[in-house]
Amino acid sequence: TTLSSLTPSLFRIMIQFILLQNRAGKTRLSKWYSPYPEDEKEKIKAEVHRLITSRDSKFTNFVEFRKHKIIYRRYAGLYFSFCVDMNDNELAYLESIHLFVEVLDGFFQNVCELDLVFNFHKVYMVLDELYLCGEIQETSRQVVLERLHLVENLD
Repeated sequence: TTLSSLTPSLFRIMIQFILLQNRAGKTRLSKWYSPYPEDEKEKIKAEVHRLITSRDSKFTNFVEFRKHKIIYRRYAGLYFSFCVDMNDNELAYLESIHLFVEVLDGFFQNVCELDLVFNFHKVYMVLDELYLCGEIQETSRQVVLERLHLVENLD
């Protein structure tokens, strides 16, 4: 038995991992809320990219993946992918992805892929303000941006 099978469903991690990948398959950000060996992480990244980029745009933005679901959205050349439990609400995560992008856009003033590459530490800071331990922490764009600007002004 695994730890997750012993844990009541109320306390299980909702988000397993978050990936930001470009169209070429290069991972620009990955955040893991469940433990995976490094070689398994690389397999997952490749498998998720292959799975979502090969889907027709008229299909839904969620797909079964192993014992979970991948919820994803494409913004310009980047795919934002969340791996969540099978019973989680897909639309809530699509909204959460959109919130993440809006916060990034507000924080970086018109975010682009290079912002994610050269300011990855700030992107992780944004991510940690929105999601904590695999659960959505804050849903207000304004509150998150105020907190981020507060931290920025500490420097």
